[in-house]
Amino acid sequence: MNNSFVDHDANSTMVSQPMKHTRYETPHQLMPSHTLLRKLLPFVVVWLMLTASTAPLSAENWPYWRGPTNNGISSETNLPSRWSRTESVAWRLKLPGPAGATPVIWNNHVFLTAPEGDDLLLICVGTDGQRLWRRKIDVGNETVEGDEANACSPSPVTDGQHVWTLMTTGAMACYDFSGNEIWKLNLQQRYGRYQIEFSMTSTPVLDGDRLYLQLIHGDRDPQTQEAVVAAIDKSTGAEIWRQTRATGASGKCEHSYASPMLYDVGTTRFLISHGADYVIAHALSDGREIWRCGGLNPRQGYSRSLRFVASPAAAPGIIVAPSAKGGRVLAIRPDSRGDITDSRTAKLWQLRRGAPDVPSPLIHDGLVYLCRENGNLVCLDASTGEEYYRQRTHRARHRASPVYADGKIYLTARDGKVSVIAAGRRFKLLAQNELNEPMSSSPAVSNGTIYLRSFDTLWAIRQN
Repeated sequence: MNNSFVDHDANSTMVSQPMKHTRYETPHQLMPSHTLLRKLLPFVVVWLMLTASTAPLSAENWPYWRGPTNNGISSETNLPSRWSRTESVAWRLKLPGPAGATPVIWNNHVFLTAPEGDDLLLICVGTDGQRLWRRKIDVGNETVEGDEANACSPSPVTDGQHVWTLMTTGAMACYDFSGNEIWKLNLQQRYGRYQIEFSMTSTPVLDGDRLYLQLIHGDRDPQTQEAVVAAIDKSTGAEIWRQTRATGASGKCEHSYASPMLYDVGTTRFLISHGADYVIAHALSDGREIWRCGGLNPRQGYSRSLRFVASPAAAPGIIVAPSAKGGRVLAIRPDSRGDITDSRTAKLWQLRRGAPDVPSPLIHDGLVYLCRENGNLVCLDASTGEEYYRQRTHRARHRASPVYADGKIYLTARDGKVSVIAAGRRFKLLAQNELNEPMSSSPAVSNGTIYLRSFDTLWAIRQN
């Protein structure tokens, strides 16, 4: 990583030359002889037969709204770039009501939430599009932000044996894959009544035997800080720890609609909470603060309505934390300590303007992608913040977070058009696909299929 801190104006454009790659040749003398290959061939054939009979074919699951590693990245290949309402559609399933929650997938099970009238449902369908079961989690649907969000906004999460779901009413439940209830509780009864303008839309983080929650809300009085971060046992719902999260935010800034994230690079692992003017790192053992970083809502010219919606993104050596409404974006060094708000050495770079309002950042292959609300895609160098391009895709409101898969970036617009862009430093629009149904859910990718959840339908898109 470059050790120099760079403060970028979002209107500046810096383009660097493509990196040169060295080609390495394998010395001919290291290659096995044909004689050796003939002697080994019978053993190789037997080994292949045994492994083929005992090892099941595996496909990548999508257990969380940001994918298998919580970063919006799939390793799946052979995915379509083009589709329509009739082309490359494996199946489509009518849903009982609209929601913005992303489906999660494990092997041949797909889980998603939806309202039906006043009922709040967890729905399980097969990867063949057949309905398997549904369960009523709570009642009390409420639509906010026009029709973009409602009580089914948090996404489910699964570990392959159980699925957990959370509604904005505070109702949280665990089910097995057959639809049997394991436990149910209400977070408002445990942690206090939510005081938040547009409902608690945060999705829990699953890690090992724990679920991590951020409940960032408040009465808009900076003297009373109601926000908490908590860990609960995934098997029972019992609390493991809770930590208050005081930041001094005021007004609507006390409210956060973002989701927590994990920073995980093997030996270094911690929880990231995001909202109320700060991004904060918490120890997984007990929730204590490792570091906190303000500056996303500068005290000079402080905005009392800068609530965070986009979640942070993490990759080895970097955490990208957006503010909102075209404000600041910070690239933070994960190995920081203490209050790093005014530390230049704790940050790789920052943008003074240009934060996406709702879509979360995407980090892949040394690049940071920011999808603005208006559909503009910005590509930055992850180490320096240098801007490679800023290009228009589709001029419509974008609420879903970008997803990388198969060398492509998928951007979903509110009107149902999905732009497909080639990943890399140079902008190339590969396709734009229309389903003509409104959607705010992020794409999910599993087993060669792109799942798109509109307000009306769950679509399964595959290569023909």
